[in-house]
This record gives sequence, structure tokens and C-alpha cells, in this order.
Amino acid sequence: MSPRSQITDGARADGSDSAEPGPRQPRQRVIEAAADLLAREGRDAVTTRAVAVAAGLQPPAIYRLFGDKDGLLEAVAEHGFATFLAAKHVDPDPRDPIEDLRDGWNLAVEFGLDNPALYTLMYSEPVGSQSPAFKAGMDVLMGRVRRLAAGGWLRVDEELAAMIIHATARGAVLTWLSMPEDRRDPALLTSLRESMVAAVTNEEPAVQHAGPAGAARALRATLPEQTALSASEQQLLKEWLDRLASDG
Repeated sequence: MSPRSQITDGARADGSDSAEPGPRQPRQRVIEAAADLLAREGRDAVTTRAVAVAAGLQPPAIYRLFGDKDGLLEAVAEHGFATFLAAKHVDPDPRDPIEDLRDGWNLAVEFGLDNPALYTLMYSEPVGSQSPAFKAGMDVLMGRVRRLAAGGWLRVDEELAAMIIHATARGAVLTWLSMPEDRRDPALLTSLRESMVAAVTNEEPAVQHAGPAGAARALRATLPEQTALSASEQQLLKEWLDRLASDG
């Protein structure tokens, strides 16, 4: 069974890369050659000599472009984050924000299952959270979380919700990849996803029910950056809303 079929309920993926016309720059050729070696033969196969041969360059060129092998691996990890970011579909006004959350989680997990060696590298190299593409991807996630909060769906604080969503997707992939193939049960992925949904969202928008917590979260999410309130008033209101939201 291919990784693409492991996650149920309409997961989406885009594993294709569109090649630019004309000759590619040496740096990009090297990164793509290293990523290809990584996918086909594993991390140990990614040597400076092997990558140079695959890219049609002399080994010293690797050092001029990336400093050393570690620099090359960090560049490949950044390439992975950028590839995943390009596959993200952003709907600014989803019909069902809970299903939109599931779709985003499915996409993240599916990318990891389709690119196991690259995914493992992405989360083992220092580039990690400092990657511009990783930060852009987290901004997409925070947009989803903000829409949930604005609709009264969010059960927890926005920052905590984002951490739970990201951690469960990353944990699901790495756990799956660490298991022998004959023990990989697709129900694990579905269960982890639904546990995440239950942890961060309400079954119905909280603002439809009595109680200030959901309303505070929704108000905090929908307040515009520019208001008639002064900076000190905005800070005070944020503190009040944070306290009310935490009561939930």
C-alpha cells in the first residue's frame, strides 16, 4: 500500500516539481542531485563526491557553494521545506474550517510519508525553525488557527493549538517511519488526527453557547490591528481577553 493511500478522508498532495526552462544554476543542480540521492539511496549516499558527479561538477565546487557537507545538507533541508510550502493549498474562506484543518494535517503527514528520507533530514538539521520556508508554512498554519478562533471553534489558545497541530503531524510521520512495514496500521494516522481535532476545537462554535471563553477567543481573533483604542488600551483589552479565554 502506497503512503498516499494511508490517510483517509480526502487528503491532498502535490509531489511534482515544475522544472524551469533553460539550464539550472549550479547551486540548484547540486541541491536537486543531493535530494535525489537522498531519496533513492539514503543519507549515507549523499557524499560530496557522489553529489558532484550527479550534478556534473567537480567536488571542490560543493565546498565553494556550501562550505562543507553539513552546509549542503542544510540547503537540502531548506529545499524540502520550500517544496512542502509550494504544495500547500490555502483557502482564505473555507466552507468548513474543521475539514480545512483536517486537510492541512493530512497534507503535512502525506508529504512526510511520500518523502521519508527528506522529511527526516528536514527535522534533524539545524536549519529547522530558522528556515524561511518553515516560517512561511507556520504562517499558513497560524492562518488556519486564526480562522478557527474567529469562528468560535477553538478550544485552546492559538499558539498552543498551532503547536499541537504541528507536533501531532510531525510525530505521526516519524512514528510511522520508525515502525516495521508489517506493523503500520493506517488507523494510527486517523486516530492521531482526530485526537488533534478534539484537542484544539469544539464540536460546535463556542460563541453559540453561554460563557465568555469562546466569545473572548473569537473577539481576540477578529479585532483589527487598527482600532480606535490606544496602544495601552489595546494591551489591556488583550490581557482581559486572554484571562477570559483561559477560563474555558
